[in-house]
Amino acid sequence: MRKDTIETDVVIAGTGVSGLFSALKLPADKRIILITKSDTESSDSFLAQGGICVLRDENDYDSYFEDTMRAGHYENRKESVDIMIRSSRSIIEELVSYGVQFKRNEENGDFVYTREGAHSRPRILFHEDVTGKEITEKLIMRVKELPNVQIREYTTMTDLIVRDGVCEGILAENEKGTVEIHAKDTILATGGIGGRYRHSTNYPHLTGDAITLSEKYGIELENLDYIQIHPTTLYSPKPGRRFLISESVRGEGALLYNKNMERFVDELLPRDVVAKAIFKQMETDGTDHVWLSLERIPQETILNHFPNIYQRCLDEGYDMLKECIPVVPAQHYFMGGIRVDRDSRTSMPHLYAVGETSCNGVHGANRLASNSLLESLVFARRAADDIIRNNSN
Repeated sequence: MRKDTIETDVVIAGTGVSGLFSALKLPADKRIILITKSDTESSDSFLAQGGICVLRDENDYDSYFEDTMRAGHYENRKESVDIMIRSSRSIIEELVSYGVQFKRNEENGDFVYTREGAHSRPRILFHEDVTGKEITEKLIMRVKELPNVQIREYTTMTDLIVRDGVCEGILAENEKGTVEIHAKDTILATGGIGGRYRHSTNYPHLTGDAITLSEKYGIELENLDYIQIHPTTLYSPKPGRRFLISESVRGEGALLYNKNMERFVDELLPRDVVAKAIFKQMETDGTDHVWLSLERIPQETILNHFPNIYQRCLDEGYDMLKECIPVVPAQHYFMGGIRVDRDSRTSMPHLYAVGETSCNGVHGANRLASNSLLESLVFARRAADDIIRNNSN
């Protein structure tokens, strides 16, 4: 097995939206290397169904802020929440400039907004039920157009390169051997921890590598016990990643039933509340799942807004247009992680963390639906901006 040594300006571990957006926001004269444990598209960003939140107008600020804080049990960092909300319109404008397409009104071309659990009003942009796929695919296309960016797939970060307490890059492994990547700045964007769980909506290769390395080097971590359980994933007795039934389905009017086809919870309560109610009902009923009914949602909405969810359920033997589908809670999102400041800086110099592996305090103890893509993009851009500022000083 051989060992390669590479010199670059910035190395980014992870090709979800936060890693990709960081690369896009860095200057064209920076040499950038992106690595990923699997193929470029196998990130949880790609799986995001529901949508991306945005501040609709100034009149929406107070309710959006309160919705985020209330969902997070008021353990959120207020500064981070404010930054995310006030940055949201410019993020959407940039995504559109990169070719991302969101649902629009056919008559006037305005954005169409949907609502999800714990939101006081519709403020979520979406692309059918594959918003994460739409955003991630377009960002990948734009990154691949950049001559200063090199993407290395099937390359696993194994260690940090640290000298005198300063991060100077990473060590990685691929099929050819060890890769030693020296960089002035390093961005950790390795995603969540679902691979550590038996039942999760995450890809199994996402095992919290950056968290493990942070523990090794004493890099500050925060709220490692803040794990979000998504209330509704498609139940299956088979092992493997659970298929997510988006929050938007309940936002559009789907109802949860127990084994006697009786409603037992307000479906639009925060995720943790709904998940606890489902677990309690399953215990009461002695069942492995509860039922989700879409009977109140027009068939046209199901087919147009949720075509991929509809097809997946059909493949599993359930016709959402005609019958209830079995759902069960599963590990979904990690609100804790590597503690970062407002510019995504970790406690180690020249080391940044963005996306789900970081903890900037936006989500508090429980993430508000569809804030994840927005938060990842906002603070990825801030990491890039901070690198630019520091290098120009």
